Amino acid sequence: MARILITSALPYINGIKHLGNLVGSQLPADLFARYMRARGHEVLFLCATDEHGTPAELAAAKTGQPVAEYCAELHEVQAEIARRFGLSFDHFGRSSSPQNHRLTQHFAGKLAENGLIREVTEKQVYSNADGRFLPDRYIEGTCPNCGYERARGDQCENCTKQLEPTDLIEPRSAVSGSTDLEVRETKHLYLCQSALRDDLDQWIDSKSDWPVLTTSIAKKWLHDGDGLQDRGITRDLDWGIPVKKGDQDWPGMQGKVFYVWFDAPIEYIACAAEWAEATGNDWERWWRTDKGADDVRYVQFMGKDNVPFHTLSFPATILGSREPWKMVDHLKSFNYLNYDGGQFSTSQGRGVFMDQALDILPADYWRWWLLSHAPESSDSEFTWENFQQSVNKDLADVLGNFVSRITKFCRSKFGETVPAGGEFGPDETALIETLTGRIRAYEGHMQAMEVRKSAQELRAIWVAGNEYLQSAAPWATFKTEPERAAAQVRLGLNLIRLYAVLGAPFVPEAAARMLSAMNTLDTSWPDDVAAALTALPAGHEFTVPEVLFAKISDEQREDWESRFAGQRG
Repeated sequence: MARILITSALPYINGIKHLGNLVGSQLPADLFARYMRARGHEVLFLCATDEHGTPAELAAAKTGQPVAEYCAELHEVQAEIARRFGLSFDHFGRSSSPQNHRLTQHFAGKLAENGLIREVTEKQVYSNADGRFLPDRYIEGTCPNCGYERARGDQCENCTKQLEPTDLIEPRSAVSGSTDLEVRETKHLYLCQSALRDDLDQWIDSKSDWPVLTTSIAKKWLHDGDGLQDRGITRDLDWGIPVKKGDQDWPGMQGKVFYVWFDAPIEYIACAAEWAEATGNDWERWWRTDKGADDVRYVQFMGKDNVPFHTLSFPATILGSREPWKMVDHLKSFNYLNYDGGQFSTSQGRGVFMDQALDILPADYWRWWLLSHAPESSDSEFTWENFQQSVNKDLADVLGNFVSRITKFCRSKFGETVPAGGEFGPDETALIETLTGRIRAYEGHMQAMEVRKSAQELRAIWVAGNEYLQSAAPWATFKTEPERAAAQVRLGLNLIRLYAVLGAPFVPEAAARMLSAMNTLDTSWPDDVAAALTALPAGHEFTVPEVLFAKISDEQREDWESRFAGQRG
């Protein structure tokens, strides 16, 4: 039994995430966690809301709530949606937790002790009306490049040009709308990432099994242009983790907080501490190599936009502390999922968001499509037509149809018990051989985190059962050889249990319903396929389940295409 630590990129607190966010981190992480648990490994699967920084303050201000209250409320909303999507986190924490405060301040203190923090005097925009320095995103104005009137001080969302706040025409505070702005000097702390370039280079080179996407992004940031740059780790904000060296005040840093990019990844560790405090477990055995974490395999899941922070900045924090922390072993990164000819956009409300998806259909419909179309080697695109076809062909016609046909036929001819009689013949032996090869291939793809290949192999396993049922035709065999038909049906009912066990990482709700219908709690993995197909003995009772997956009609598809074409309501 191995110990597997799994983290997925932290969803930002300001609102409900869209399906592109889901498939880029949390959902494939859940797939891997569920599979590893099914194989008997000890798994700790962690995630949390990322709650600090400018967008959280702005989102709270729009609702009229104090930012702490807003974050607490949205954390509960996101936790509930994650639960409804079947995301099997061992703990879903918060980056604003006391544990993350302590750990972030601890890391900052260690980095300072090791000479890896320096003070920098910068010029930033100050709003007299708001009585505060304004981060770049808090400043709006007209873009000098395209004339867009709501460009931000870091970038114009309309033409994508990178900007400085001083580039904007008629700049104003995004908080109050005031134009009473001036440039003032302020001091900030910088992490000396450049001093750790060689350490990071060697560490990345040691990860020969990382996806090409991950390694190429990391190397580009490490070496292109001027190479890895030192980076600010503090901000002039009210909401965040106060700047301290451990539990000591930091001279000249009063009233400042750590920058969100610095504290958010530390929450991975703090989340384990939150979990341990809630459950009475020991978190250090997962995160400290001097406390037993040297035998842990740590896997991270994230979209490609998060790769630089997780291959360079967060590792720089850990390496720079010179303490025995567990480093990531494998980083699984994903490209983007686009939406119906364009892009998902949280800011523009374009696409399908997690709560809306669950209002339309149960989670398994979405889980299957997203995972079977995961953007691994390139960007992929969600279209309603493709979604309809995949649900109807894969879930309804293949898996659902198999379960329905075999259970209903058995009930009509043998009653609601596994029938006795007959022996497996050459056709059954051939099927077992085919399934054995495919299941071993499925295991290999799942172990390697090849999400789409895993889905393709699982579907092929479902198809093999359908082809056997069509060929064996127990409804015809029953007329002349009822004993042989009984053996065929007995195999078919056992296939339902097998399909539930294999399919649970992808479609956990449907798998649970299949096991319930088969009246079994046996989720043992099919190491021996022949034995697995005799797990439900003759005389074992079952029930015919309700339809597992309903087909999507053209009318439904057209309605959804229209409803989700523009702004979120």
